[in-house]
Amino acid sequence: MSAYLTLKTLHIISSVLLVGTGFGSAFYLFFANRVGSVAGIAVVCRLVVRADWWFTTPAAIVQPLSGVTMIYLAGWPLSSPWLVLSLCLYGLAGLCWLPVVWLQIRMAGMAAEAAATAQELPETFWRYAGWWERLGYPAFISMAVVFYLMVAKPVHW
Repeated sequence: MSAYLTLKTLHIISSVLLVGTGFGSAFYLFFANRVGSVAGIAVVCRLVVRADWWFTTPAAIVQPLSGVTMIYLAGWPLSSPWLVLSLCLYGLAGLCWLPVVWLQIRMAGMAAEAAATAQELPETFWRYAGWWERLGYPAFISMAVVFYLMVAKPVHW
């Protein structure tokens, strides 16, 4: 297999890990928050933070490294409109994800403390959960468009 195809395989696998872990984590935390079980929310929050460190973060690093290398190997100009838009949308998703990581860590701490002391979740938790959810929508939409652009590579606008 050529270096390009090996890199492309790594790029695809890391994109699946990045978006799949993000979507799966969002799905479980979104619904755990609606069930209302403090112990359940604490477990899901802890696992969401863990998934971000184990899967999302490494994939988020591999994506631009493998992507830019493939752009170079394939001879695509960085000024190609589909590449410029892809990079901007990836950056937007990253700008949404960074505060989400901070929010998740804080939410996990609050949920663990509430579960350990048999207390209700504080209002701050729910405020953070609202921001966490609102930041997720543009990130996922951005990544869905990036997937389209990676597959279609529209040359003519």
